[in-house]
Amino acid sequence: MFTELGGLLRSCACWIPSCWNGSPRRAELDELEERPAKQLAEVRGERDELAVAERVLERVSKQLAVERASAPPTPGQVGGQAVMLIPHRAPGMEEDMLPPDRQRILAAVRQAAGPVMARDVGELVGVDVSVRAKREPLRSKLVGPVDRGWMRKLPDGRFTPRP
Repeated sequence: MFTELGGLLRSCACWIPSCWNGSPRRAELDELEERPAKQLAEVRGERDELAVAERVLERVSKQLAVERASAPPTPGQVGGQAVMLIPHRAPGMEEDMLPPDRQRILAAVRQAAGPVMARDVGELVGVDVSVRAKREPLRSKLVGPVDRGWMRKLPDGRFTPRP
């Protein structure tokens, strides 16, 4: 039987080139097999890095939220002029987070017996309200805290503090 096999191999050798040993195709197949494995390793590594970055972002976001809640307001820049930022009202936030002029306005609205007009607030905080040009800036100072939840503006234009 082995002699028959040897004879068969010798007869097949005529059509198989002597320089071919199968290695170029094997190398190509090995490379094709390694490519997805490398890509999978890269994807897993990137996913792990992303998970770490998400945890860091979550921690930093929480820390910034705590810092912002406890920090007093700071002036910002609009059109090259310093303006005081009014924070949005949040549970547990005190009025001392507001700029001093807004604190005085809010205190005047709280002192009033009921809803007050901008003219009444101006008289309480010491603004000359006899001239319309002096009342309009005061009215805009009243609207800022309304927009951020510190006060309410009634449909008739009067202001009340939020409880």
